[in-house]
Amino acid sequence: MLLNVRSIAISVAVTAFFGLSLISWFSGLAPFTCCKRALVGAAGAYMAASLTIRAINAILTNAIITSQVSQREQDNGEHQE
Repeated sequence: MLLNVRSIAISVAVTAFFGLSLISWFSGLAPFTCCKRALVGAAGAYMAASLTIRAINAILTNAIITSQVSQREQDNGEHQE
């Protein structure tokens, strides 16, 4: 089963946004600076999560295809004997 790219990436981005904004706020930075850093960090986290999930989906798809091919080869080998 493939993973839903958009929902997971959005969840990661929202978590990163609030996490980075809290870290910036506790560091004593100005609110506008906190917002800018959190927004840039959330965009980066969204892109990173999206690429990572797409890579995981590609690996899962490849594994499923390989499994199906080997299973069909086994089934064909049993029927021919």
